[in-house]
Amino acid sequence: MDNTDTYLFNYKGYNFEKPLVKIGDLENMEDFEIRDDDVFIITYPKSGTIWTQQILSLIYFEGHRNSTENIQTLDRAPFFEYNIHNVNFDKMLSPRVLTSHLPYYLVPKGLKNKKAKILYIYRNPKDILTSYFHFSKWLVTLEATHTIEHFMEKFLDGKVVGSRWFDHIRGWYEHRHNFNILFMRYEDLKKDLRSSVLKICSFLEKKLSEEDVDTVVRQATFQNMRSDPRANYDDIIKNEIGTRNEGKFLRKGTIGDWKHHLTVVQNERFDSIFQKNMKNFPLKFIWDMNEE
Repeated sequence: MDNTDTYLFNYKGYNFEKPLVKIGDLENMEDFEIRDDDVFIITYPKSGTIWTQQILSLIYFEGHRNSTENIQTLDRAPFFEYNIHNVNFDKMLSPRVLTSHLPYYLVPKGLKNKKAKILYIYRNPKDILTSYFHFSKWLVTLEATHTIEHFMEKFLDGKVVGSRWFDHIRGWYEHRHNFNILFMRYEDLKKDLRSSVLKICSFLEKKLSEEDVDTVVRQATFQNMRSDPRANYDDIIKNEIGTRNEGKFLRKGTIGDWKHHLTVVQNERFDSIFQKNMKNFPLKFIWDMNEE
């Protein structure tokens, strides 16, 4: 029996997380009014979304940096299409930071005026696959798959929330000229967080003192974030959404974890499909921590 219909809701060719999505929100998305200073974090699932929410919360909100305000990143940079806490986006103070997994063709039309900014974080898809496999087994709103082999087939066919990874990244990259967008690699954030934070600040035209940059970098390391209840989603997941077992929302966050999970045959199959789908694609991927 296929449970996909219990977990996925397809709207205009894209798969949403059925238990969390409201059809009314989807119908109004494209006409959502964009402000010139809005910032959208866009990712395919399991590509460093929560991490980027934390980094932008630290960059933009002094109360987040100096811990004088106890507001979760989910409320600082709420999900646009999964408005779990029913945040009134119109009442949010500017600049608004919004988070989304949407494909390029479903985002608000107002983003095409190129004033609002989009930060697109991309990650090597073998690590996404590995992370997504564990995550799906953990979260009750996603369909659990018992073997990575089975999950890989679903992932490659786009039968997961977020649809096909290849379509998501290619779509955004090929339409980049329609948007004010910066593409950043997850692996670069891992390898040199400080340089990445400075690059993000420069794109956002946000000037921070050296001291503030240090604070952002220190608080945005994966280890510090895992232990920060504002940033790690653990309470929200366990109390509001539900899990199948013990575990952490932020599991490992490493580069190259796929090597511990994919067999040689699975890896070769993945490579051949990757090559076919990503031929002549200019963005480069880092598959291993030791790669330059």
